[in-house]
Amino acid sequence: MPDISTTMLIVLCAAAAAAGWIDAVVGGGGLLLLPALLLGLPHAHPATVLGTNKAVAVVGTTGAAVTYLRKAPVDVRLAFRIGTAAVAGSAGGAALAGGISKDALRPLIMAVLLVVGAFVAFRPAFGTAPSASPVSRQRVLLAIGLAGLGIGFYDGLIGPGTGTFLVLALTALLHLDLVTASATAKIVNVCTNAGALAMFAYQGMVLWQLAALMAVFNLAGSMIGARMALKKGSGFVRGVLLSVVGALVVKLGFEQWG
Repeated sequence: MPDISTTMLIVLCAAAAAAGWIDAVVGGGGLLLLPALLLGLPHAHPATVLGTNKAVAVVGTTGAAVTYLRKAPVDVRLAFRIGTAAVAGSAGGAALAGGISKDALRPLIMAVLLVVGAFVAFRPAFGTAPSASPVSRQRVLLAIGLAGLGIGFYDGLIGPGTGTFLVLALTALLHLDLVTASATAKIVNVCTNAGALAMFAYQGMVLWQLAALMAVFNLAGSMIGARMALKKGSGFVRGVLLSVVGALVVKLGFEQWG
């Protein structure tokens, strides 16, 4: 366990729980968890922060995926096809993550948030209901390439916002409603987290004791979030997404220029 004060440890565990809830509902829990880890581990190498983040997130994401699979109409076979590509993409991104500067993370995360928020805000009907028409083979292949390899690579390289990007991509490409897209994204996200974590673990870039403690709270938050999303539907998911994006843009902007 790294040298962290009791107060900071409590903050990190609370952030892990909140991130698990956010990740299960709309994806993007790393947008909260990664800044918290950067704050709590100011002297750690960025790759170690990213690796520890993955070790925490994979537990919560798996719990959320299991919860969704019990009730949401997920095409598990398709989800695992996308997830297989995501494993390769995330492992490749993680292999390059050691060259990322900590100073570059915050503006990158802010750019991600602004794009996601603008897209959802100006498309109020986006993901409110699934399409009745069948999805073409070309769209399935595009989902495997974009949501699998592309977003998987981003997840291994940087990470925050991956779940949200997956939800948006799967909703747009496969014509899913937001709840089904969130459920499908969780399965894919388990694969991206596992692929990236394997590479970080191989490089010795994971603080396992800290990750194990935070993972307990992340799992609890994620299972509560998945149950709430299933119960309240797509309108709730969209509202949470916009609220989270807005709050984090303000927070990161203040830290960058305040």
